[in-house]
Amino acid sequence: MRFEVDEDAAALREASDAVLSERATAAVIRAGWAAGAPAEVRGIWQALAGVGVAGALVPATAGGLGLDLNALPPVAERLGHCALPVPAVETLAVAAPLLAAAGHPGLPDVLSGVALVTAQLAASMSPGLLIPFGGVAEYVLLRADDGRLLLFERGELHAEPVPAVDASRHLARLRTQPARGALLAGPAGPAAEAAWQRGVVGTAAVLVGLADRMLSMTVGYVKSRRQFGAPVGSFQAIKHRLADALVSVEFARPAVLAAAWAQAAGAPDAAEQTSVAKVLASDAAAAVAGAAIQCHGAIGYTTEYDLHLYAKRAWALARSWGSADWHRRQLAQALGLKERGPDG
Repeated sequence: MRFEVDEDAAALREASDAVLSERATAAVIRAGWAAGAPAEVRGIWQALAGVGVAGALVPATAGGLGLDLNALPPVAERLGHCALPVPAVETLAVAAPLLAAAGHPGLPDVLSGVALVTAQLAASMSPGLLIPFGGVAEYVLLRADDGRLLLFERGELHAEPVPAVDASRHLARLRTQPARGALLAGPAGPAAEAAWQRGVVGTAAVLVGLADRMLSMTVGYVKSRRQFGAPVGSFQAIKHRLADALVSVEFARPAVLAAAWAQAAGAPDAAEQTSVAKVLASDAAAAVAGAAIQCHGAIGYTTEYDLHLYAKRAWALARSWGSADWHRRQLAQALGLKERGPDG
């Protein structure tokens, strides 16, 4: 099956790209690693919100664009390509549609980009939970032990900043279990599971964008770096390594589009297709990061080099919203496969 981005989704991607290409420079992204959210990063997010990114999946009657889930991968891939240090997937794919469905009063600020909202749905909200962007977001969406999705204002949570390899995600660790929160989705019904699945496919799309960025940086480098009188990109070992990396990206991209289509269409195997997309995207991003660092040689191993802005985000997201191994186990269960015992 061949997937093509429809007109509305393509227009949103192009509008986003216009903002990101002009303003989301590597220097601005690196500045986003500092404590807090720099004004430049907030300004870029508000500009993206102005063209409809934050409300892409929110109904038009609630102030959004009213697009379906097929619009998510193209714009999320562009956001991944620049590694903008904001909770983009958590906002547009997960929280904003839930806020709209619940009629939450904070929705206008989220849609305008004035307020950041993040989400952590992988585990219940017990002490010790790590929350991406928990140190900067005004709203935090968490999952209770009984499966309810609850929204908290940052002041309602006792969370402390945590150092991380990818400092741009501004991790915070929950110290005490919060007592209250605005209910956005109950334990029964499809809303909570659908929010999780949207987060997975959005993260997979971001990983494809990150992989594409690292690959393009590396191809440009090996074309210009010369050794023994020739570009290092002409060496067979380099060509084969980058060809393998390209194949992994090209296999992951349509899988992400297929997963989004399956979710939008309510396909019975949407969860399985979403797991496939996350496995391929996580593996591709990890493979490209390794190849990119190696092909850059000595400078690839220095954290001051811009490649690390994208590699470290890829390493973090490859394990977020379910690692590749976790999603492989989900697929195995769906296929009725059993884990091998010690005797094989």
